[in-house]
Formats: sequence, structure tokens, C-alpha cells
Amino acid sequence: MEYVSTRDKSRKVSAAYAIANGIAPDGGLYCPTSFPALTAEDWHALANLDYKGRSALILGKFLTDFSAEELADYAAKAYADDKFGGKDTAPVVPLADGKHLLELWHGPTCAFKDMALQMLPHLLTASLRKTGETRTACILVATSGDTGKAALDGFHDVEGTKIMVYYPVDGVSPMQKLQMVTQEGKNVEVVAIRGNFDDAQSAVKRIFTDETVREGLDKDGMMLSSANSINWGRLAPQIAYYVSAYCDMVKSGAVKMGDKINICVPTGNFGNILAAYIAGKMGLPVNKFICASNRNNVLTDFFKKGGTYDKNRDFYTTTSPSMDILISSNLERLLFFASDYDDKLVADLMDQLAKGGSYQVAADVFAKIEADFDAGCCDDSAAAQTIKELWENEHYLCDTHTAVAVRVYEDYRARTGDTTPAVIASTASPFKFCRSVIEALGGTLEKDDVSQLGVLTGLTGVPAPAPLAALAGKTPRFDRVVDKADILSTVGLLKDL
Repeated sequence: MEYVSTRDKSRKVSAAYAIANGIAPDGGLYCPTSFPALTAEDWHALANLDYKGRSALILGKFLTDFSAEELADYAAKAYADDKFGGKDTAPVVPLADGKHLLELWHGPTCAFKDMALQMLPHLLTASLRKTGETRTACILVATSGDTGKAALDGFHDVEGTKIMVYYPVDGVSPMQKLQMVTQEGKNVEVVAIRGNFDDAQSAVKRIFTDETVREGLDKDGMMLSSANSINWGRLAPQIAYYVSAYCDMVKSGAVKMGDKINICVPTGNFGNILAAYIAGKMGLPVNKFICASNRNNVLTDFFKKGGTYDKNRDFYTTTSPSMDILISSNLERLLFFASDYDDKLVADLMDQLAKGGSYQVAADVFAKIEADFDAGCCDDSAAAQTIKELWENEHYLCDTHTAVAVRVYEDYRARTGDTTPAVIASTASPFKFCRSVIEALGGTLEKDDVSQLGVLTGLTGVPAPAPLAALAGKTPRFDRVVDKADILSTVGLLKDL
């Protein structure tokens, strides 16, 4: 399996090279040159494997320069029972009306990003060895809340790496911020920026394509890499949990092997739902991919308005901050796939986005996208109502992002009459967004954010996850705040780690 850039497919690289470097020199995203098919034999094997085995099998289809033994070892370490609360790494919880919540938040930072970022350190360090790279990998991460902590947890004190995370100072939940600024490790740095996630993400991409920065780091024995979903090594592990969910639904009798499902995902950067789409391309039987957005509904408009993408709009800070994004990086990969790998078309669209903030996809390309996708959006009040209704009607406690997806799916079902069984990605523990969940349930807030954990437990009887409860009394290590225009200057901090 070879990989090419979405903006220049003339140069092919290995999976290890793509993972080690994170992003192509032209600013494009690495993609596999084909989609490996899951055979009947594969499906039989997957049905009888645990999550670790399923992950290794799926990754083996894409990472052909890794041995089966290597991937099995990495999966065993990444998804160890003590990290994910037991053997059921990504459980599927059935609810009413054909809804099945795929819980992706049982890892060490209580968000779905753990599903990839516990695996990525193994893939990245192995990729460095496979490519003969001797420089230290400097991992730059822009986060809207969850990726930052998950990356910090995955990479802290990993030999041969340094990691710096940028987050919008007023754009994450108090719990997300506390998780990041108290992170332990000798090789970590956390920087808040005066701006939003898009500002941070755009700045990180500029750093990657800045030759002066690259040359300076090279002289100091360092290279740039990424733990955002622009890195194929971050995206590939996410494919497995959709396949795993389907296998679990077959085992439970919710569907028969070969029956189609719908998949609804709350997403801002489009990586999580793109992983589901790739699973579909491998043979996962999917009827419709439903893209759920919050008030920052740039993706909903893209799907509903004939392929017009326009980030020139107001940006809103919402109760689902991990989706507060107007530049959805992984949509670039979807455009590449849907246009039959037309790198010139994608490069032109991304140039239009960079210069004018918008683009229009050609009708023939959008027709392919529209055949697979639907979309909807949900504001904070509707999300809060959904949290309350799910708790009162089904005794299920969910976070704000999951609530957005549930509401969008229910709207889709009512609008279309489509009763296909649905997998809805549940992306974070409700305890990561205590204030919003408590308010939705009509509870009384405490001043101290860690104390909110006890309030939510008192309201519901649901215990707080141990990693979040352990934050009580921790002293913040990082308090640096910079203007978005000054992010480039912070790269020098890497030398001191």
C-alpha cells in the first residue's frame, strides 16, 4: 500500500513515511492509493476477535510495511484492559428506535481521541525507525479540546519525541483545560492562543510548510510531525471501531451479517466520520453517513447547499467545543477520493479556501458525495433538551457532542422515514462537560470545576471516571498565552524540552 498527497499524487511514499512526516511538503494530506477490501474470511475472523485483534487486522490492510506481529503488539499495548476499563474497549449500547451508541470514551482521557492517540505513539516511533530517521520528532497539535489531552497523554515521556499543544484560551471546557495544563512529562509543552481552533490549526499548517522553521529544527536534530487527524497514523486506527461496532451488532442480533446500517457522527474536523466512510469503502455495509454539526454548521451547509464550502461566517463558542471548527481539514481527503484522486482539482479548491475562504465543488464530484452523506445541525438548547430527554426516558447519560449527534439522527429519521439501524458515535464522557450536562438536567452548579463531578454523580448516581476525579488538587504546569499571530515564535520552546 502506497500513499500520495491530496495535492500532488506524482510522488508515492510508504505508510511509515506518511506517518513519520504527518503532512506532505505541499500542505496536502497523505492518502492510500486504494481501499483494501474486507473478504468473507476477514469478516469471519473479525467477528471472533476482540477489539485489539480487530484493530490489528484493519490496520494491517493499510500499513503493509508493518508486520502482523508488530501491529498485534501495538494494539495489545494501546488498548490494554487497564487503560480502557476492561476488555470491552468500544462498547455498543442499544437504545430505542434502532439507535446504538458506540461509546468511544473509555480510555485514559475520556474522549474518542484515545482510540487513535494511544496507538499513534507506537506507530510513529516505529515509523521513525523504519524510515531510518534519527532526528527527534517534534509533534505539533492544534486542539479544540480533546485531541490535545489525548496526544499529551499518549506521547508524554515517549523517547525520541517532543510534543507541543495549542488550544484556544476561551474555546475549551474547564475540564479539558485542566486536563491539559496539569499534564505531566518532560517532553511536553502547552500553549493557549488568543483565537479559535481554526487559528491554531492554520498556524500549525503554516509551520509545517515553512522551510526556515524546518531548516532550523533540522540543524538542532529535530523534525516536525503531527498528532492531529491530518496524520494518517491518527486517522487509520479510527476505521477499526466502526467495523468493530458492526461485528458487535451482528453478535447481539441487532443486524444480520450483510445488513446495512446508518452511521451518525458529531464532527467538526471531519476526521471521525471520514474514518467511517473509509470503512464503508472497505466493505462495511452502510446506507448513509450522517454528519452532525453544532451551531458552527459549515459542514451541514456544504452537504445541504450543493457542495458550497464557505468559512466566511460568524464563529460561535458552544457547549460542544470540540466541534467549534470552521475549517474541516479532512474534508480535503473526501474531495480527493470522490474526485477519483484528482490532485489538481483538490489543490485548486484548497487554494481557493486559503485565499478567499470558500469553494464550490463540481456537480459530478458532489453527486458522488451526496449519494453517501446526509447532514444536520443542532444548537445548544436542542442539545441540552436531548441530554435531559435521554436521561429521563432511557436513563442514559450523554455529553453535549453525543447529544448533538443523537438529535441530528432523530431529525434525519423523522425527515426521511429511514428506519435502518443506526450507530451513533458517542465521543466523550459526560463528565468532561459537567457544567453543561448539569444545567441540562436542572442541577445546581458548584464554583470549583472538579467539584462538578460530584454534583453530576449526585444528580444521576453515575460515578465519575477515575482519570477526571484524579485531577482534584493538581497544580497547573502551563500558563503561557500568546496572540495567534505569534504562534510561530513558540516553536523555539521545543529546544528546551
